[in-house]
Amino acid sequence: MSDPKTAPNDANVEAFLHSVAHDKRREDSLAMLEIMKEVTGEEPRMWGDSIVGFGSYHYQYKSGREGDWMLTGFSPRKQSLTLYIMAGFHHYDELLQKLGKFKTGKSCLYINKLEDVDIDVLKEMIRESVEMMREKYSNG
Repeated sequence: MSDPKTAPNDANVEAFLHSVAHDKRREDSLAMLEIMKEVTGEEPRMWGDSIVGFGSYHYQYKSGREGDWMLTGFSPRKQSLTLYIMAGFHHYDELLQKLGKFKTGKSCLYINKLEDVDIDVLKEMIRESVEMMREKYSNG
C-alpha cells in the first residue's frame, strides 16, 4: 500500500502562508492560523505542500487501510480559503444557518473571504468538530 501524498512534514507554516500570492487570501490565512491555534490548542503543521493542519488522529477502515489525518486545518486555495471540518456538516445545520456566505463539500468549508462569515460561529463549528473527532478516535 502506498503512502498518502498528504502527510505531515516539517515545512515552515508561516513561510508558506507568507508566500501566498493573493493579498486578501494571505491576510485571511494568517488570521485563520491564529483562530485555529486558539480554538484547537494545537500547534500548526504543514500537511503536504499546501495544507496547514492542527492535531491528528489515527483511523482504520474495515478494509484494513489505516493512517493519520489532521483534526482540522485549512488551505489558501486559489478559488477560496478551504477549511477542513473533519466531522462533516450534518451536525451543524443551526450553525451553518448563522455562518454567512460559504459553500461546502464533504468535509470542506469554502470561504471566499473571512468578512463573509461570522467568526464566532466559525470558531464554534471548528471547536465542535475537533471535540467530536477527538472523542471518536480517543480509543485508538
